[in-house]
Amino acid sequence: MIRLAVATIVVISLLSSCAFAQASTAKVQVFGGYSFTYADSGGLSGIDVDNALHEINAPFAISSNFMGWNVEGQYNANHWFAIAADGSGRYGKPFTNTSLSKLSGVPDENAYSLLVGPVFTFRGKSKITPFIHAMFGFDRISLNASTITGLSTPLTSTATTYTDAAVALGGGVDYRLFRRLSLRLVQADDFRTYHNFNKFYDSAFPGSQFYNIAQHQNNFRVSTGIVVRF
Repeated sequence: MIRLAVATIVVISLLSSCAFAQASTAKVQVFGGYSFTYADSGGLSGIDVDNALHEINAPFAISSNFMGWNVEGQYNANHWFAIAADGSGRYGKPFTNTSLSKLSGVPDENAYSLLVGPVFTFRGKSKITPFIHAMFGFDRISLNASTITGLSTPLTSTATTYTDAAVALGGGVDYRLFRRLSLRLVQADDFRTYHNFNKFYDSAFPGSQFYNIAQHQNNFRVSTGIVVRF
């Protein structure tokens, strides 16, 4: 009898918790904020760039840190399941100079992604709300036209753009500040892109010979910002 009473109380408590979460869940929420991406070069090294561009003085090094933004619109079907559209942009330079060289005019690289997928949220009465998601879509990467100086002979790059598939697998934690406003403490993603950098850089630098670069990139993206619920 006691076991039955305890089981009944537990079930009622769980149902009440779910009902509370369901009733307090906004149908639409929007996230926006800063993002940092550690970009995978696909195994490309500074020496590889030197060889591909026929530079004998080893002036190039690889740069992997890209700054940018991340926004997301999310429709909550219920208190635990949602569909979200995720957009992001990142900006930086794929190459830099070594400590022994001084280059200028290294082309800028920018990329924009648009992903869609399911979100699973673990809501309760706590102000802390963790979530996980799996997002699928496309990533568009561009390198601008520029002339690199500081080499034995100035090197010109051609504006190049490629669009390929992308996947983001990850999650994060929101902290509720007010009823309709939360702080996204962190969102971390294994951000995978599938660019053929051999063709991309060969197009950007006519006469170059890039090869053996992996045709997928396991990037790491971390974001933080504000969540507004409607």
